[in-house]
Amino acid sequence: MLSNDILRSVRYILKANNTDLARILALGNVDATPEQIAIWLRKDEAAPALTAERRINNNIVLKKLRIAFSLKTDDILAILTGQLFRVSMPEITAMMRAPDHKNFRECGDQFMRYFLRGLAAREHAAK
Repeated sequence: MLSNDILRSVRYILKANNTDLARILALGNVDATPEQIAIWLRKDEAAPALTAERRINNNIVLKKLRIAFSLKTDDILAILTGQLFRVSMPEITAMMRAPDHKNFRECGDQFMRYFLRGLAAREHAAK
């Protein structure tokens, strides 16, 4: 998935505005103004894609979100099952492995879209 899509989804999950995102990014030593964030969050045809300094793939995003939201593998499975996305526990754990591990599996865009949609539903229902 594009970084812009992931950023939009995480912003929606957190119910954050551009100023909140600027403060969150500042915690990671990323200087961004709310105006820059507004440009990043525009639809793809209106703004250039956000470029990352290092290559970030869906597996890294999945691992980071798992830690940020204190999710266990069972929670991820429940989120995806709630979105009617069929996945098994070993498939999820394979995505959490190191890329050089023999059982590593790449996290696809469809998996990430369903996960982000399900995580948003879970977080908004909890509050």
